[in-house]
Amino acid sequence: MTALAAGTGGINWTALIVLVVLFSLVTVAGFMAGRFQRGDTLDSLDEWGLGGRRFGTWVTWFLLGGDLYTAYTFVAVPAAMFAAGSVAGFFAIPYTIIAYPIIFVFMARLWSVSHRHGYVTTADFVRGRYDARSLSLAVAVTGFLATMPYIALQLVGIQAVLEVAGVGGGDNWLAKDAPLFVAFALLAAYTYSSGLRAPAVIAFVKDALVYLVIIVAVIYLPAKVGGWDTIFGAAADKMGTTNPATGAPTGAFIPPGSSDAGPGLYWAFATLALGSAMALFMYPHAVTAVLSSKSRNTIRRNAAILPAYSFVLALLALLGWVAIAAGTQPIGLDGEPNPQLVVPQLFEDMFPAWFAGVAFAAVAIGALVPAAIMSIAAANTFTRNIYKEWLKPNATAKQEAQVSKLVSLVVKAFALVFVLTLDKQNAINFQLLGGIWMLQTFPAIVFSLYTRWFHRWALLAGWAVGMVYGTLTAYNVVNPVTGGHFGSSLAMVPGLEQMGYIALTAFVLNLVVAAVLSVVLNAAKVSNGTDETVRSDYHADAGDPRVQPLPTPPHEESPNP
Repeated sequence: MTALAAGTGGINWTALIVLVVLFSLVTVAGFMAGRFQRGDTLDSLDEWGLGGRRFGTWVTWFLLGGDLYTAYTFVAVPAAMFAAGSVAGFFAIPYTIIAYPIIFVFMARLWSVSHRHGYVTTADFVRGRYDARSLSLAVAVTGFLATMPYIALQLVGIQAVLEVAGVGGGDNWLAKDAPLFVAFALLAAYTYSSGLRAPAVIAFVKDALVYLVIIVAVIYLPAKVGGWDTIFGAAADKMGTTNPATGAPTGAFIPPGSSDAGPGLYWAFATLALGSAMALFMYPHAVTAVLSSKSRNTIRRNAAILPAYSFVLALLALLGWVAIAAGTQPIGLDGEPNPQLVVPQLFEDMFPAWFAGVAFAAVAIGALVPAAIMSIAAANTFTRNIYKEWLKPNATAKQEAQVSKLVSLVVKAFALVFVLTLDKQNAINFQLLGGIWMLQTFPAIVFSLYTRWFHRWALLAGWAVGMVYGTLTAYNVVNPVTGGHFGSSLAMVPGLEQMGYIALTAFVLNLVVAAVLSVVLNAAKVSNGTDETVRSDYHADAGDPRVQPLPTPPHEESPNP
């Protein structure tokens, strides 16, 4: 067992060597992944950006799991439990559980219509459904912008591990950030080379490490600190203390109900869980993993087995409270407290150095997989819905792949600059804002899988209203400790006088505007564009000849859904 603390600046060499060895192994796997289920060429978005649309149940399971459970999840969820308690941290458990029925019901239809028409992004689907370039652009830009800080947060996760391992100290900025440069360069290189196959292969290693570390931790650590009664008691005591900066309780052990002292947090917990689940599969990277599967039944089987990740996430979240009982002090190399370091620090304090290295590798590799998928998804979105749609309509499949590869490098470079030059808190704030933005695309994507009753211009107006309301409301939430804007994703719900997730309030406003304007525009018989899809598109499956992209829109007589 090691006693090295992050704040001392000492390097934990054993842990660092284990981390480097495992990191090197997955790097080799990333470069070799280009041969995995390879088609004739990687010079198309179907092959480079969607892995040939041939991934089976298990590959898709690992890819979706690696995509949705990121390094920042491993760092931020227990950190939130450690610093602020159950509302800020444990809402992630019901939210992931709610997400799986969404996969089962909605994503299977999206898979079918996307394979029928060769759609690579949700904006492609919206374009085909309504023949509306502006609405498609709104969906694409929302996804592209919301993904950027998400990628930056993966690099923040790698930084947290390196900091606890003792790497990154000193005043020389180049030496300080050199390990992150190396990680970025390797990620960029094998993503460029192998496309979506790289994170698909690496996700196997990542999940094996994560499951190993979590299972060992939840068996070993509670016994080490006195059992679960001690852990929950320590957490309840800490959350009940008064924060000197705010004069309010430090956090919530169990979400309190309404009282004379103020609004409760039941609504906050519930709306965070529901809104986050609805927004999750609007992100481009989640859709990319779904569309890479070989059949719609692959999607449905994954909806049934993905809850295994929620079980692990629940155990992982509780590590934040284990750290309270263990007396973990997450102090950064700058000497300042940083809750984001709590899980790496807990492992370093409580485990032998070699196992701490394995845990560090699980977090670091857990950053590489989603960062690769996110950069590919963002690049696909730019290529399909901005480059080809607005800049070069006659681009060939090979040109699309080349542009997408280059954009994936630019996106990652932007994330690196973001992490190195801006306050980390800004990345977190923008990621929270990203969730608010993504939910505003839900009506245009999910409702349109079932009906064209909503008018395309009403959907665009609803999206705009939701985006403006959500952004301004989030901006006006001031952090009581730092005094900065974007202090939280919670705000008072108008008319309800309860704290709620801003994204869901904005979504309701978005929906009301879209519904009212649809009534008016439909009554006025304003054109709703040409729909290139037909009812049978939404039920097509593998082996069905209609899953192949067609050069021209189909002409069937069956009515649209």
